Amino acid sequence: MAVAGVGVLLGGRQKDATDYFLGHRGLPWWAILLSIVATETSALTVISVPGLAATGNLTFIQLAFGYLVGRIGVAIFLLPGYFEGTQDTAYQRLERRFGPRARRAASGVFLVTRSLADAVRVFATAIPLAIITHWSIPAGILATGLITLAYTWVGGLRAVVWTDIVQLGVYILGGVATIVVALHQVGGVSAMGAAYDHFKLVFLDFHFNFTTTYTFWSGLIGGALLSAASHGTDHLIVQRLLAARGLADARKALVGSGVLIIFQFALFLLVGTCLWLTGAAHPGVPGDQIYPTFVATQLPAGLAGLVVAGLLAAAMGTHASAINSLASASTNDFYAPLTGERDPARLLRVGRIMTLFWAVILIAGAMLFPDRRTPVVELALQVASLTYGALLGTYLLGGFWPRARERDVIVAMVLGVLVMIPVVFAARLAGLLHDPPWLVSLSHLGWPWDVPLGTAVTVAVGMASSMVGRSPAPE
Repeated sequence: MAVAGVGVLLGGRQKDATDYFLGHRGLPWWAILLSIVATETSALTVISVPGLAATGNLTFIQLAFGYLVGRIGVAIFLLPGYFEGTQDTAYQRLERRFGPRARRAASGVFLVTRSLADAVRVFATAIPLAIITHWSIPAGILATGLITLAYTWVGGLRAVVWTDIVQLGVYILGGVATIVVALHQVGGVSAMGAAYDHFKLVFLDFHFNFTTTYTFWSGLIGGALLSAASHGTDHLIVQRLLAARGLADARKALVGSGVLIIFQFALFLLVGTCLWLTGAAHPGVPGDQIYPTFVATQLPAGLAGLVVAGLLAAAMGTHASAINSLASASTNDFYAPLTGERDPARLLRVGRIMTLFWAVILIAGAMLFPDRRTPVVELALQVASLTYGALLGTYLLGGFWPRARERDVIVAMVLGVLVMIPVVFAARLAGLLHDPPWLVSLSHLGWPWDVPLGTAVTVAVGMASSMVGRSPAPE
């Protein structure tokens, strides 16, 4: 409740839709940087990344190296286009290049993907809360959703960004405290020698193959394209960049977040290694439950409360960002263009209604979520990978393929998503269809390759479609 109060206080009174969704384009770059990291972290990083290290090693961090490369690419090639004129959403630039249908198609893809992925994140928060507080999972989902809705509905993006900063500090402090307590239990830093002897500190794998999930090459290539899509075409992040005071500030915030996320991943991976040293990684215990169980059984009451606060903070930061960006896209990409509404005060009222609508959708989606076996951080990234390749491919077609028309990019986007459905969900579909060989083979593909594959399919389809019929002259 204190965080919600801070959000309402710092958010201030909103005068119009631009103020509500973009903080009147006046947020400092360092605040946007920290907000980006807090937004992409969520409870998934806090509970699932330690589980990956506790049951495996540190190779997950290779993705973060690719994340930095992807953000540098976005800062150089995509960000300048967002600051040409005045843009309210990530997909407005597609309308300038192709037309209104392309804008609405991309925004629709974003709405579906973001709502699914963030329903997973809200659900993930309820797992540790149920273990630590003995709440039911639905009670945890409802509490997180309603508290977050309160300050997001009142304060808009400014409230979201400033509370993100507070929440980031809380869960980082919780991770550091866990490492200190765990190392104290096993006799200090010297116990890391056992982790080294058991190959738990391995963080680089230079083998090139498509079936090992975390290698240097899948991290560098897959992570770079995943980050380029999430931070260059996903309105969840682009909304923050549009709120910067200018292109230079947006670039500093974006690239700086790529550096900070490496250190944050390293922190929570080391939390997992320390949990392994204490014996918390029992055989048969799902990775997502290792950290929450340790908090509930091993940490002193005060520190356990700090970690719980960190989990809630991470969840609320992402949830608030999601509902605000979903409301922004719904209002600016659909309601305003289709109704012709231009009155800023009216759009502000509609934006708040959309905020309430999407908050209800995400809470309901989390309540109905059935899958409790797959590590939630991987599951959320898989859901996002379903459409990220299509979105990134669409932007690439707009940037380097002058023959591409509105029809071509819409066809490419739709086929790109359709092709990725059996790729992303191959393991589940194979079981339902009695294990056809081609689906079994696809199920072995490491998920970091999903976005590169989806991007390649979308670009190839768009280029092929542009060859059919008469193509207009390049602009």
